[in-house]
Amino acid sequence: MREFVQSMDDTLPGKFEVAKEGIVHDRTAPVGPHELTTLRVRKRLEKVMPEDLVAHTGTPDVEDRSEGIMRHPDVMVIAEADMEVEGSFDPRTLVAAIEVVSRSNPDNDWVGKMRDYPLLGIPVYAIFDPRTGSGAVLTDIHPTPAGPRYATRKEFVYGEDVTIGEWTITTQNLPRYAKSPDGAED
Repeated sequence: MREFVQSMDDTLPGKFEVAKEGIVHDRTAPVGPHELTTLRVRKRLEKVMPEDLVAHTGTPDVEDRSEGIMRHPDVMVIAEADMEVEGSFDPRTLVAAIEVVSRSNPDNDWVGKMRDYPLLGIPVYAIFDPRTGSGAVLTDIHPTPAGPRYATRKEFVYGEDVTIGEWTITTQNLPRYAKSPDGAED
């Protein structure tokens, strides 16, 4: 699946990932509010984090071959030294994974990644949802009969400060997805 996903990344629109349930294809390219949220969160984090950490928004993916999972967080908080690898990043080197919910596939962030990230050992998972102007920070991985899960969930609404790992940033002026006159998302 990994080779297929990598070969499709350059030929079909959208983003491909390998999850526990198989290949995930978010068919649409990220829109302005998604990209602007990603940019603002990255910049705000980098202002308050130590210089040896980065809020990385590029490639490569994070991958755990033994679990058969390859994901691509919108923002990865990682030590610059841990980026000096060939191929995918080791997910256990991430300090945090941050996702901006996709308008076209919100369950990928709220369900699939909420299941996969603790399995990968990512200690902090923050979700920003431009559909609702809210989000959550999940921490404290613990074992469950269904596999590792986050034990702590702290919800926030846009406008409040949010703490991701050891760093607090504002959620002021984060964009929302537009609504059509009938109330549906555009």
